[in-house]
Amino acid sequence: MKTADLSELIGLAALWGASFLFMRLGAAEFGPVALAAVRVGGAALVLLPLLRWRGQFGELRRHWRSIFVVGITNSAVPFLCFSYAALSITAGLSSIFNASTPLFAAVIGWWWLKDRPSGPRIAGLAIGFAGVLGLAWEKASFKPGGSGWAIVACLAAALMYGLSANYTKRRLQGVAPLAVAAGSQLSAALVLALPALWWWPQVMPSAHAWAMVALLAVLCTGVAYLMYFRLIAHVGPANAITVTFLIPAFAVLWGWLFLAEPLTAAMAVGCAVILLGTALATGVLGPSRFAKLKQ
Repeated sequence: MKTADLSELIGLAALWGASFLFMRLGAAEFGPVALAAVRVGGAALVLLPLLRWRGQFGELRRHWRSIFVVGITNSAVPFLCFSYAALSITAGLSSIFNASTPLFAAVIGWWWLKDRPSGPRIAGLAIGFAGVLGLAWEKASFKPGGSGWAIVACLAAALMYGLSANYTKRRLQGVAPLAVAAGSQLSAALVLALPALWWWPQVMPSAHAWAMVALLAVLCTGVAYLMYFRLIAHVGPANAITVTFLIPAFAVLWGWLFLAEPLTAAMAVGCAVILLGTALATGVLGPSRFAKLKQ
């Protein structure tokens, strides 16, 4: 990987890690539904003009039904879930559960697309999910004011991301990535528009909250999508997906710097186990990777 590509990968991880911080800072005033709606609406305003400039609106029109599904499964529902979780758990903890996304994607691909994983990848799935369950068991509490439902929401979001990845692979192979990105944000905005009006906060959010959500929409969603798809074009999807391993580090760092959020021993161990399992399940670690390194 070239130095420029590696720098962009780190920058993307920093942006996506910051998204958990911005959700924490905006969720209390906006509420989960309005926050998610403003996020996707702002991202659509960033991406749609670029789609027009590149002359790819035809791709969006031809594949709008499948792109609409991706908008629901990859943006509307997960963003809503993480916005809800931001009300009661730390940015770092949300990002660690988000790191389980490749595990869900591998299981769904195995079941739906018959993409049977190798022995080391199956072991990785077992290790990764053990880490998820262990961390959830240690942190979840379903008592009033507890974090149980927030953790369930994070895992539901990761499940939806995994489903969306496989749906995209099956239905949108070869479609311009920018058309999928812009169309999915527009679709999510349309889906969330009426619920956001219904659950719009009675007290207008402060200028600070608006600034946080604007950064979330423009930088962490619109710009981050562009960086991600450019990385896929430059280094391939297998290398681009390694951004997953860096996001929790940045989310924990931003949470510690700006919100004084602690990193507990249970979080550190759970994160390490989840990332180890994810690395094995996605082939980042394993016999084939080591064989390539020896060549």
